[in-house]
Amino acid sequence: MAKPNYSFQKRQKELEKKKKNEEKLQRKLNKRTAEPQDNPDQPAAVEETPEVE
Repeated sequence: MAKPNYSFQKRQKELEKKKKNEEKLQRKLNKRTAEPQDNPDQPAAVEETPEVE
């Protein structure tokens, strides 16, 4: 019977964890960049109305 290669398995597991953490970080960054659009502190774009004389 073949001997299991534990170091390969460990490396694959570490790579999966790293990939998962990077995806999680990207989701957090995307969420942060999406939120400021709804920020009430920033003034909204004001539509100009023509002045009536």
